[in-house]
Amino acid sequence: MIRILLAERAPLLRGALVAFFGGVKDLDVVGAIDSGEQVLRTALYRRPDVALIDIGLPGLDGFATARELREELPECRTVLMTSRCRTGDLRRAAAARAAGLVLKDTSPSELVDAIRRVATGERVVDPDLAFSELGSAESPLTEREIEVLSLASRGASAAQIAEDLFLTIGTVRNHLSRINRKVGARNRIHAIRIAEEAGWL
Repeated sequence: MIRILLAERAPLLRGALVAFFGGVKDLDVVGAIDSGEQVLRTALYRRPDVALIDIGLPGLDGFATARELREELPECRTVLMTSRCRTGDLRRAAAARAAGLVLKDTSPSELVDAIRRVATGERVVDPDLAFSELGSAESPLTEREIEVLSLASRGASAAQIAEDLFLTIGTVRNHLSRINRKVGARNRIHAIRIAEEAGWL
């Protein structure tokens, strides 16, 4: 039996997946949650074999959640789900050490197959996502700069970013200035838009 932790923001899809997996004899959903902050706590308690995580979770996004889960519970394999092909997603999934990346509109049988393969130690990537990655530009940003910009994209102030990342406000401002220079942005908002369109966020 493969124990699954499901983290999906949309209640309708989350409920549909729980119902669907309930009819598959070798799959058992041990938790179904709607935010990244709940994933690690639930995983440590429920001990799933596979975590199926929406990359667009509110708060802590799927990539950050996958990275945290990999560090704290390495025996749990993560499959990330996305609703569209976006350049950079595959690179970010690999950086988070996820075992799989699939589109939400994949067929039910393909999703079950991906979960089973990941549970046995394989890696699974949707072909459309792999091809979209071939034409993507390499991010010029460091992992820390991406963390800073990701928090900024969710409306965090320099002070809030400093508090969340245990940095000084001056260091955060330096990071934001460096990000603007690297991506050729006029300001923080412009940098966020450039990074999102390139798939770096």
